[in-house]
Amino acid sequence: TLSCSDDFFAEKENLLKPGRGIFIADKFTDRGKWMDGWESRRKRTEGYDWCVIKLGLSGIVRGVDIDTNHFLGNHPPYASVEACCIGDDENPEIAEWAEVLEKSPLNAGSQNLFSINSNQRWTHLRLNIYPDGGVARFRVYGDVVPDWGRVKPDETIDLASVTMGAKVVAASDMFFGPKDNLIMPGPSLNMGDGWETKRRRTPGFDWVVVELGSAGKLSQIELDTSHFKGNYPDSASIEGCFAPNTKVDSLAVPNIQWTELLPQQKLQAHHRHFYEKEISNSGPFTHIKLNIFPDGGVARLRVFGQRVILETEKSKAHEHSKGC
Repeated sequence: TLSCSDDFFAEKENLLKPGRGIFIADKFTDRGKWMDGWESRRKRTEGYDWCVIKLGLSGIVRGVDIDTNHFLGNHPPYASVEACCIGDDENPEIAEWAEVLEKSPLNAGSQNLFSINSNQRWTHLRLNIYPDGGVARFRVYGDVVPDWGRVKPDETIDLASVTMGAKVVAASDMFFGPKDNLIMPGPSLNMGDGWETKRRRTPGFDWVVVELGSAGKLSQIELDTSHFKGNYPDSASIEGCFAPNTKVDSLAVPNIQWTELLPQQKLQAHHRHFYEKEISNSGPFTHIKLNIFPDGGVARLRVFGQRVILETEKSKAHEHSKGC
């Protein structure tokens, strides 16, 4: 959160904290009741309150959750959302804002979910509440769209990183750990911050498919089993495909022609594995499929390489730039 009109009762930073917020009945501050959210004072003049938020990653906003959990007699009856796309050195307070969610009613003590109809790339949002009150959490859902203009044509990047717009589109199983953890930034925090399948009791193996942020030619792969000590996979292999106009999901995976790019490798517990010479085919690829034998947990997957710019990406980049 960058700025707000007022956060007298509860700080704006609470909007982005994990979870839905808690309530402690007998907890007070010198300004009144302690609340786990953003809460402005009662407005005695015309106008409304607002809070400006810089998105963690720029992209297309598909939906928002304006959560008023525990705000019952003090929630805002209405809210709207505006968006802008600016550079790191520009001031959002003087930016040109576009309304992406019109003034809409909110329910007290509830998750208020709204879809957003916009295909433009945004960097900042402004949550407006009418006329005042408290919001526990603000969640923004969508697709990451990097600023490719800041990436050099010959630069080696992690094509499988969420920061580059990659998505985990399918997995055979994720009983203990969500598939999306695989491509998160930074090292995993613990065993729960990775992708982990249940114990396999039937023949076969587990797999996960990542749609790369951009088609690319691969030069290095990192397979990280940090924190997985008694439950890491015995071995792993990686395949790729070049399918720029194909929807790859769980149903499509068996029908795709996969090309082996990393032959099956023995893995170690709690270890970062790096592969360069072992890569048998550098692509280009648009999707990669990690196979683990027979099951287990992987903390992070990094796929380094150089972009291959497709015509479809050029048209998308032009469309997204309209938001800037």
